[in-house]
Amino acid sequence: MRQPRQPGPNPPTRQWQGMNTLPTLLTLLPWPDWLAVALFFAGWVGYAYWAKRRAAVRPAILATTNQWRRRWMLQATFRENRIVDAAVTQSLSASPSFFASTSILIIGGLLAAMGSTEKASDLVQEIPFAARTSMLVFDLKLALLAAIFVHAFFRFTWSLRQYSFGAIIVGAAPEAKQFATDAQREAFADRAGRVMGLAAETFNDGLRAYYLSFAAVAWFFSPWAFIAATGAVLWVLYRREFHSEVLGALRDGLDL
Repeated sequence: MRQPRQPGPNPPTRQWQGMNTLPTLLTLLPWPDWLAVALFFAGWVGYAYWAKRRAAVRPAILATTNQWRRRWMLQATFRENRIVDAAVTQSLSASPSFFASTSILIIGGLLAAMGSTEKASDLVQEIPFAARTSMLVFDLKLALLAAIFVHAFFRFTWSLRQYSFGAIIVGAAPEAKQFATDAQREAFADRAGRVMGLAAETFNDGLRAYYLSFAAVAWFFSPWAFIAATGAVLWVLYRREFHSEVLGALRDGLDL
């Protein structure tokens, strides 16, 4: 007689190990850390929006250099040989290319650190005044830094492409004698200067991310240091964009 089949153990189910003991999202970090992260992103996005609006009513270094770019493109319409203009465009594109390559190296280093979190965490905790956190929280801090540099990489590469578009415009510019009226010269200078200005604005976004990454490094010490560093970096950005000596020199040159 056939024996009835004995019930066996339940088949294994795919389940994240430790799911029941994993803290909820809100309790993953103490409230000072959440406050620091929120102020960091609010300061970053808020300052970028405010600086763009502020530049419309007060001279800013980016808006001022855009006027110089427009003047540069206008002068290019009078030149028969535009080798100098092509060389300047290539020189400008070298900066975003360098920073894009550097971003790749930094991202690779951060991903490598995330792969050996325990060793990296022990190394950071040996630094005086560094906060003692779990490896999960340490991974979150590394992930924030990686995200910042990924954003910077995309901005730098887009700036590089925009400079290449500007080089195409310079190369396709009509000869000096083919501009029948001053209005045609002005229209060309407006278009070409706008493309160069957009490339510079995108490059500026990438540089801003680099500056703010130093504030994110302060999170490894404490959330209060993170908040203070964020405020300090935004203050430095404000001073350089709206109250630097080079801005005064550029503004004075526009009157010539």
